[in-house]
Amino acid sequence: MFRRFTASDLIQLQPRRICLIKPSALGDVVQTLPLLPVLKRRFPDAQISWVINRELRDLVDGHPALHESIPFERRGGWLQSWALLRVLGQQRFDLVIDLQGLLRTAVMTVATGAPVRVGLQTARECSHLSLNCVIPDTSRDVPAHARYWRLAEYLGHGNMPRESFVATSEADRNWVAGKLDRLPRPIFAVHPGARWETKRWPVEKFAELLERTNRMWSGSTLILGSKAERVDAEQLKHDLVKRIGNFGSPNIVNLAGQTTLKQLSALLSQVDFAISNDSGPMHLAAGLGTPTLGLFTCTSAVRSGPAGDQHEMVSTTVSCAAGYYKTCPHHGERHLACHRELDVERVWQALQRLVQKNGLVSRVA
Repeated sequence: MFRRFTASDLIQLQPRRICLIKPSALGDVVQTLPLLPVLKRRFPDAQISWVINRELRDLVDGHPALHESIPFERRGGWLQSWALLRVLGQQRFDLVIDLQGLLRTAVMTVATGAPVRVGLQTARECSHLSLNCVIPDTSRDVPAHARYWRLAEYLGHGNMPRESFVATSEADRNWVAGKLDRLPRPIFAVHPGARWETKRWPVEKFAELLERTNRMWSGSTLILGSKAERVDAEQLKHDLVKRIGNFGSPNIVNLAGQTTLKQLSALLSQVDFAISNDSGPMHLAAGLGTPTLGLFTCTSAVRSGPAGDQHEMVSTTVSCAAGYYKTCPHHGERHLACHRELDVERVWQALQRLVQKNGLVSRVA
């Protein structure tokens, strides 16, 4: 039986090596990034490692507070898993922080052999059994961004600014400059995709919203997404060009599937506004300080939305709202009713609020 610690004990620690375990997903990793400067401020002599999915590694590599990232192969075989656990055991960590709270991360936590093992009340799949310190007030009723930030508060640095810093290279920034320099401002970056079907507000509604945006403020539309989202992104560009009657307009650019994570970060930090379904790019844009409009159909804007008063979140009001269903549980007329209920007019009103409170004046009366 290992020693139990309380959250107040954390302020007394002096670890030499710290392991942060947060493999995924993109939005959660973005909301964890502000903890790196906190950990470095509280433990300036400690080396900080982060266990993270290989495909998300670019997001944290190069961070000035991070000593190293340790890649996790989500779809790897047992040999890769064994190799990872062996690496974790060899590092001789003094403090491990599991912010994922699943069985596989519990195994990682135990493999470190760290004497202090911290986690949240949201730990599932019996992963709490691997912990000897649970941060209070971190249940699922607490917004995710506030839940992670509880650690900063218990380390005595809750008053630090939340900085989601992503290290980008000069090549990344030059690539972004080449894409944006000739585009008229304001630039609206739009992400119409999401992994869950239930999160994806219809493309035709995005097109109608962006038509209004173009007529009100002119400027440019930048469509973003992964390689898997190229079809929807191209459909959105096609529909929007058709609506505004300007075929081949250079002011509508589709970059879906063409950006690395660092390029995406550099790009989102340079646009004027972001419009997105509840997704990783939404959190990335908001975390980088770009005024963001988030659309919530099956998830909760309160529980899953980003921190910051400069953003606007708009949600459906159907009875199953915030049910977190990856696929719609209803059939017939009720199937994806949240997509129909969240109409363009309500989203348009939220977008106007976002633009107005962030200082952009409309082009037309």
